[in-house]
Amino acid sequence: MLPLFGSRKLLCDGIPRRDLLQIGGLGAFSLSLAEATRLSAATTKAAPVRGGMKFGRAKSCILLFPFGSPPQHETFDPKPDAPREIQGEMGAISTAVPGVQIGEGLPQIARVADRMTIVRSMTHPYPVHGVAYALTGMPTYTPALEANPRAPEHWPFLGSAVNYVDRNRSPERIPAVPQNIGLPWRFGSKSTVPTLAGPYAAFLGEAHDPVWTDFTGSGTKVVPKLTDGQVADVRDPFAGITRDGRFRIADGGELPPELSLERIGLRRALISQFDHARVWLQDDRRVAAFDEHRRMAWSLLATSKVRDALDLDREPVAVRERFGLTLFGQSCLAARRLVEAGTRFVSVFWDPFEPFGGSCWDTHANHFPRLKEYLLPVFDMAYSALLLDLEQRGLLDETLVVCVSEHGRTPQIDSKPKGAGRHHWSRVYSAALAGGGAGAGTVVGRSDSQGGDVADTPVSPKDVLATTLHLLGIDAETTVPDRLGRELPIAGAGRVRPELLGA
Repeated sequence: MLPLFGSRKLLCDGIPRRDLLQIGGLGAFSLSLAEATRLSAATTKAAPVRGGMKFGRAKSCILLFPFGSPPQHETFDPKPDAPREIQGEMGAISTAVPGVQIGEGLPQIARVADRMTIVRSMTHPYPVHGVAYALTGMPTYTPALEANPRAPEHWPFLGSAVNYVDRNRSPERIPAVPQNIGLPWRFGSKSTVPTLAGPYAAFLGEAHDPVWTDFTGSGTKVVPKLTDGQVADVRDPFAGITRDGRFRIADGGELPPELSLERIGLRRALISQFDHARVWLQDDRRVAAFDEHRRMAWSLLATSKVRDALDLDREPVAVRERFGLTLFGQSCLAARRLVEAGTRFVSVFWDPFEPFGGSCWDTHANHFPRLKEYLLPVFDMAYSALLLDLEQRGLLDETLVVCVSEHGRTPQIDSKPKGAGRHHWSRVYSAALAGGGAGAGTVVGRSDSQGGDVADTPVSPKDVLATTLHLLGIDAETTVPDRLGRELPIAGAGRVRPELLGA
């Protein structure tokens, strides 16, 4: 071990302070000893890799998650022949797929429906904001878990599971960019409620949490209020931003200007000499997690690829405007750029901003004003632009785009609140997949005449997870050990659904 000279001071655990700096990588990677020893990672026990229909077709995945849950009636499963108290104020329009209609508020998406698989029979038993349930393999769910992101009952987020399996397949490979990135900021961090559960690695260890971006910029548009009781006007960035808004890697991921790559290289060489002296870390899982953080830190600090990908000024103005000058639209554009840079899994969350649900789809009240003036136009522009942009760049065939939320909304409209409302409903709702081996121009499943129950081909959110893993070349029955050593399938009870893969 190379010595670091200076006064020798012991910490309360008996470790010399200088040794702590050595073990922690001299502080260059922002990982303390406490963090390093707290993290855990296990060795993947995977089922034999299986081939089959379109296995491994997708090189990468972009997950779009409109938190709060879009209504199936006004999006992908309109019921134009149903009574007004079911269908509501908005009708249906034809799409590029003969005989298939979607909500009239999505005209641009209607023109790209021939690139999509629309799922109209999503279903599960939990009509609550169960982001963690929708995006992990966990078999059951309680609302208390949603407010406790680090509860031991949680299972790994889909992006974390992909990152974990990939890392264990190629433990010596150091990616040029992080492989699991979340946009536009740490989930739930800009709202007035505590951070919510969902996109975290759970028992796989925090080293496999998404690397989060952050966004600096102001909203330009006051959005329709969430409830009659909301007093403040909210300039929601998801509804509009100025062009000078910026994405960056959050939590100090940028290289400090006073720290050259040469100095980072010296520190990396120094750390390699410490690898042989880490007997104080008795648990191999802790060492694995520490190594993962160090790999990720190096990839962030030693290359400008992520910073360049997040610099949307490198895009022509026309392209930026095509996605929409909204936080959701620009996040979708940044996701495409990250995929181009080599990121394997990118998540875009349409996340609460200030008042809980104030920037999401939880339309218990003011349902139609929020849909017409805000939610549908932003989604329509950004989602259609993303598919077309990927296609024009030759990336759609190898990039799976999954758009799913935690549940749907009630078939019966509540006329009592101002602007009407639809409430939580998980017995049937809709999702969409495109690219990366998913079917094109297809509709999977059917709801009943009122859009309230599955009429045929029920699909669970776990099935979407399993199918996503399959398309990314990961066997859906891959298991990982939890904190108790139990082997758990990363997709839970989900199974690969050939219906979602098309011909």
